Amino acid sequence: MSGDRHIRVVLAKPGLDGHDQGAKVVARALRDAGFEVIYTGLRQTPEQITRIATQEDVDVIALSSMAGSHLAFCRRLKPLLEEAGLTDKLWIIGGNLPAQDHDGLRALGFKGIFPTGSKLDAICDFIKANA
Repeated sequence: MSGDRHIRVVLAKPGLDGHDQGAKVVARALRDAGFEVIYTGLRQTPEQITRIATQEDVDVIALSSMAGSHLAFCRRLKPLLEEAGLTDKLWIIGGNLPAQDHDGLRALGFKGIFPTGSKLDAICDFIKANA
């Protein structure tokens, strides 16, 4: 990334998850930290997230999931991101993510996992260090 370009983050709400207050708080914190954020809104499909990430030429693909379907959704998303050539992007996920699911998410390619209650500074610092 060049020094004059902000890190671009797509922040998506996958599947039927209807809770987006946390995602909006994270989006605001990322913007305040100097990131360029494309917030997709609610109920995004894996195909929509892949298309937006590709079209927007993002550096980070971030999901916010509160509905409990994160593993199934990420299993559908991974091959689409791979097919689109997005494996060099930083994949992160936050929300209602039980500890027993973290290894499965990492195995799917998600490098950053931020359960409910994660500090906003920790998310921003992780992106700065890894994107």
